[in-house]
Amino acid sequence: MRKLIFALAMIIASGNMFAQETIDLSSKIPTDPNIRTGKLENGLTYYLRNNGKPEDKVVLRLAINAGSILEDDDQQGLAHFMEHMNFNGTKNFKKNELVDYLQSIGVKFGAHLNAYTSFDETVYMLPIPSDNEEKLEKGFQIIEDWAFNALLTDDEIDKERGVVLEEYRIGLGADKRMLANYLPKMMYNSQYAERLPIGKKNILETFKPEVIKRFRDDWYRPDLMAVIAVGDVDLDKLEAKIKEHFTKAKAKKNPRERKVFDVPNHEETFVAIETDKEATFNRVQLLYKDRKPKEVETNLEDYRNSIVKGLFSQMLNNRLQELTNGENPPFVYGATYYGGTYARSKNAYQSFAMTSPTGQLTALKTLLEENERVKRHGFQKGEFERAKTAILARMDKAFQNKDKNESDRYVGEYVRNFLEQEPIPGIEWEYDFYKKALPTIQLDEVNGLIANYLHDDNRVVVITGSEKEGIPKVTEKQVTDLLVEVEKSDIQPYQDSDLGEALMTEIPKLGAIIKEVKDENLGTTTLTFVNGATVVYKKTDFKDDEVLFEAFSYGGTNEYDLETYKKTARANGGLNEAGVNGFNKTDLGKMLTGKIAGVRPYIGSESEGMSGNATPKDLETLFQLIYLNFTSLNKDEKAFTSFASKQKAFLGSIMSNPSIYFQIELGKFMNEKNERYMGFPTPEEFDAADYNLAYEKYKERFANAGDFKFYFVGNFDEAKLREFSKQYIASLPSTNVKEDIKDLGFRSLSGSHEKIVKKGSEPKSSVLIQYKGETKYNAKDDHMLQSLGEILTIKLIEKLREEEAGVYGVGARGGLDKMPYGSYSFTISFPCGPDNVEKLKEAALAQVQEIIENGPTEEDVEKVKQAQLLDYKENLKKNKYWISALKNSDYNKSDSSKILGKTKDIGSITAEKIQAVANKYLTDGYILAILYPEDKE
Repeated sequence: MRKLIFALAMIIASGNMFAQETIDLSSKIPTDPNIRTGKLENGLTYYLRNNGKPEDKVVLRLAINAGSILEDDDQQGLAHFMEHMNFNGTKNFKKNELVDYLQSIGVKFGAHLNAYTSFDETVYMLPIPSDNEEKLEKGFQIIEDWAFNALLTDDEIDKERGVVLEEYRIGLGADKRMLANYLPKMMYNSQYAERLPIGKKNILETFKPEVIKRFRDDWYRPDLMAVIAVGDVDLDKLEAKIKEHFTKAKAKKNPRERKVFDVPNHEETFVAIETDKEATFNRVQLLYKDRKPKEVETNLEDYRNSIVKGLFSQMLNNRLQELTNGENPPFVYGATYYGGTYARSKNAYQSFAMTSPTGQLTALKTLLEENERVKRHGFQKGEFERAKTAILARMDKAFQNKDKNESDRYVGEYVRNFLEQEPIPGIEWEYDFYKKALPTIQLDEVNGLIANYLHDDNRVVVITGSEKEGIPKVTEKQVTDLLVEVEKSDIQPYQDSDLGEALMTEIPKLGAIIKEVKDENLGTTTLTFVNGATVVYKKTDFKDDEVLFEAFSYGGTNEYDLETYKKTARANGGLNEAGVNGFNKTDLGKMLTGKIAGVRPYIGSESEGMSGNATPKDLETLFQLIYLNFTSLNKDEKAFTSFASKQKAFLGSIMSNPSIYFQIELGKFMNEKNERYMGFPTPEEFDAADYNLAYEKYKERFANAGDFKFYFVGNFDEAKLREFSKQYIASLPSTNVKEDIKDLGFRSLSGSHEKIVKKGSEPKSSVLIQYKGETKYNAKDDHMLQSLGEILTIKLIEKLREEEAGVYGVGARGGLDKMPYGSYSFTISFPCGPDNVEKLKEAALAQVQEIIENGPTEEDVEKVKQAQLLDYKENLKKNKYWISALKNSDYNKSDSSKILGKTKDIGSITAEKIQAVANKYLTDGYILAILYPEDKE
C-alpha cells in the first residue's frame, strides 16, 4: 500500500488534525490479520487472502527469489529464458497444452497469463476462475509445474531461441546502446552492471541445454519460492491446495548460496554522457547512492521515517512541478525521490528530468539548485501543512475503499514482502498509524533529511540524448564545473504564494429539473434541466470512495473552417494549462490540497467534452470545477508559452526513433488527400499556433451547456448529486442550438496499397496489414469483427511465435465505427527480423485466408467466448465500464438496454458468423506497411 502512496506522481500528505498520541516506536510493524502466511518444511513460503472482488476468481503468483543477477558467465540471459520455457512443456502440460487449456477457460495469454524476469527475481502471474473445482485444481497444478516440473527438452529449447531472440531484437536501439555505456558507472563495479536480464545474443543462440538445466536446478527450489493466492476462495481450501501441491518437493541438500550483491562505494563523482542518433528523449539523472546497504523496515520508527521521506519528496516535487508550469520551464518534467536503484540492496536519493535536446545543462542546474535550496533554507510551514493534509486525504480514500479492492491490488504487496521484506500491515493499521504519526512529525525532521542525501562521494550524473548536427555534446567538464558553481552560488529561499479562501466565491443560482426518467434495468436516472442540459447518473457500490464523470456534446473542431482549424489545432491542448477562476495551475493545485477531485476538458474533431473524478466527500468540488471549466477558464499567454515550450522540447528528437518515424510516415500515407490532416506536431507549428483564437473557440464550444450530456457513476449521495446538478449544471449558460456530428467527407485510404519505410540502424522491422473501408454500421458485425481479431490473434501466436519462432508478440484487432460515418478497420501487426518479413507476412495472410475459406475451429470460437464472458462479468462490477458504456451508447445513438445484453450476444458467436465477416470485410485488398532498417536492400 505504501509504495502506491509514495510512487512518484502519487506521493501526498496530511495536516495536524489529530491530537498527538504517544507511539512506542520500538514496536514491530504488524502483519495484516487478513493474510494467512506460512512456510512449508521444504522452505516454501505462502500468502493467502480471501477477497471477493472480482467474484469467482483467484489470482495466483509464483515468486522466485532468483533472477539474472545469479547467472554464471555462461548463463547470461537464461534466467529469462527459463521463464519462457515454463510455457513450453511441463510434466502435466505438454507443449502448447498450457496456453491452450487456459484459453479454453477464458484466460488470455499476455493480457492475463504472464511472467517477468528482472535482476533479482522471477514472477509468474496467473488469474484463474474459482467457481469450478477442476479449474481451481488446474490453476494450482500449473503453479506447481512452473515451480518444479519444466521439461526443458532439447527440441523445445531450440524452438524457443527464436522467440527470445526476437524479444532481444525488440529491445535493441538507442536506449540499450546508451544503457550499456552508463550502467557500469551507475552500478559501479557490481554484478548489476554485467547481468541485464535479456542476456547476451551469442549465449542465447548457442547455449547447451545442460546450462539452463543447471540454472533451474540451482535456483528453482522451495526455499527461494513463495506462492501467493488471493481471491474468492475459502482460506482453508487455499491452504490445503498449497500443501497438496508444494509439500512433495524436497528441500535441496547443500543448496548453492543465494548471494546478495552490493554496489561498492566510490569516492569520486562519475559522469556519464551518452548520445545517439536514434535517441528519442533527452534525460538527466542525478544519483546520490547510499553508503550503506538498504535496511529492512521492521519497527514503527522505520515506518514513521518512511512517512518523513515521503513528505520530503512530495514537497520538493511540488516545487519542481511549479517550475514546469512557469513561462520558461527548465525541463519538460522533473522529479526527485529517495528509493531503490537497479540493485535491490542499494537505495539512492535521485533526481530526474526530461529536457529539450539543448536543455540538459539547464535541467541539471535546476535540479542541483532546488536540492541546494532545501539544504540551505528548508521547506516552509505552508507547503509542509499542505503536504500533510494531502497524504491523509489519499490515505482516507484508500481506507474507505478497503473492502472493495480487487485481488490484483494485494498480490503485488505480498510479492514485495517476500522478495524485499516490505511491510504488509494492511490499510486499517496504516490509516490509523498515519493519523497518529503525522501530527508528531516536525518540519525540522523533514528539512534535516537532505543533509544525509547529498554528498560528493557515490554521486553519479547521467546525461543521455540525441546526437544531432549543430548541437554540441555536453562535456564532463561542463558538468563538474556546474556541480561546483551551484555549491558556491547565491540561492534564495522558496517563495510560497498566498491563496484565496475558496474555489468559488459566488455560487450560481439554482436551476430546475423539468424531466426525470428512471431506467430500472440499468439502474440509471436521467435528468433534463431547464437550460436543456441532461444528466445521467448511476449509483453503485463497486468502490466506496469513487465517483467518475464524463460529458460530451457533438461539434468539435469539425465545426471550424479550415483556416481556423489549422491555426488552433496545436493550441487546443494547452488551453487548460492556464487554470480557472483566476487560479493558475500551481495555485489551483494548492487550493485543492486535501481534496480528490479533477476535471479535464477537451475539444476533439467531432465533439467536445470533459472527464473527471472525485471522492464522495469532494463531490461539490467536482461540480464546481465543471462549472468553472465551462464559464471561467483563464486566459494566460504565459501559461500557453510554457505548454508550447514543453511540447517542443518533448518533440525535439522524436523523429529519430525508427518506430515513431514509421507511424508518422504511415499516417501521412493514409491521409494524403485529407486537407485537415495535421500529422505529427512540429516545433514550428507550436510557434505558429494562435492561442487567442483557440481560447475564443473554446468559449464558443462550451457556451451552450444545453447541448451537453453529463454522466456520473459511483458511490455518491443521490440527493447531493441532484442538488449539485441543479446548482452547477442547470445554471450553466445555454442556447437553443443542437449540433450533430459533422461528416466532412474525407475517407481514409482503402483497398490494396503498399508503403515501405526505411529507418534505423538495428536489424528491426515492423509489419502492419490493414483492411479498411466504408460500410453501413451493424452492431452484430462490429462484435463479430472484434471476435475475429481475438481468434486470429490466437492463431497468429500459434503460427508465427510457436511454430515459426519468428516473433515475440503479434496481434490482430478489428471493429466497425458508426461515427462520423460507417466504416470498418481490421489490423494485423508484429515486429520481426528484416529477413523474416516476407515469410511471416505470408504466414499471417495464410491464417486470414484459412478463416475466409474454412472458418475458425469451434475450439477457438469457444476460447474467445469464454474470455469475453469472463471480461464482461468483471466489467459489470466496475464504474469505469459503466460510465464508458452509458456515454458511448448515447454518443453512437445506440440502444442503451444492450449494455445488459452482452451475455446473449457473446453466446451467439459462431464459426459461421466469424467466417461471414471475414469474407465480408477481409477480401477487398489490404494496405501493407513495412519498416526496414536503412541498410536493407
